[in-house]
Amino acid sequence: MGAALTDRLQGAAGAEIIVESNIADDDVIAVDYLFRNLNEMPELEQLALDECRGAVLDVGAGAGSHSLELQKRGVAVTALDISEGAVKTMAARGVKHVVQEDIFKLQGPQFDTLLLLMNGIGIAGSLHGLTQLLQHAKKLLKPQGQILLESSDILYMYEDEEGGVLLDLNAGYYGEVKYNMRYNGHESGWFNWLFIDPAILQDYAEAGGYTFELVYEGEYGNYLARLSL
Repeated sequence: MGAALTDRLQGAAGAEIIVESNIADDDVIAVDYLFRNLNEMPELEQLALDECRGAVLDVGAGAGSHSLELQKRGVAVTALDISEGAVKTMAARGVKHVVQEDIFKLQGPQFDTLLLLMNGIGIAGSLHGLTQLLQHAKKLLKPQGQILLESSDILYMYEDEEGGVLLDLNAGYYGEVKYNMRYNGHESGWFNWLFIDPAILQDYAEAGGYTFELVYEGEYGNYLARLSL
């Protein structure tokens, strides 16, 4: 991802990141799309930006498009990404506060809003990881803080031609997916990513001491949720 963002920043256009998974055919991410402005963002993302309050931590900020829009609105936003290339890209684009770190290792300061878009909650990797992430997030949130997150219920991907659902009940939760990304000779290596349906997310949130609110539902199982302390 960092290599793709760096190339795009230097003028390369039309490049794509190849995304492999263990549940579907290869997909692509258009690198240009990661540099989108507000008008190019889907309704869910625009709503999430409107719902941000106080000091914001943009988790997995990528090219910094959401952080840049929040900056324009006068919001105190910190952009967080684990990728060196992403961090350098955001700084070059004008994001004022950028941090290179793993969210699970981040220590202070505290924020009013943690923003996790583009299925950002996927960084949990698994249901077990979700419990860990929600507990760690409490250390990063101020009292009455909130997490705004996007995810999807991907049960539809397991439907057969007749509309039935084929699941291996011994394989764990169906939303725990493995991915590998390739770009121009670079490869991420296989990693775990979580998609979680809202009902299960609500159970985990409430067990972790949060209140749950479904803010927006899209047409293809994607949604925006608010978890509040």
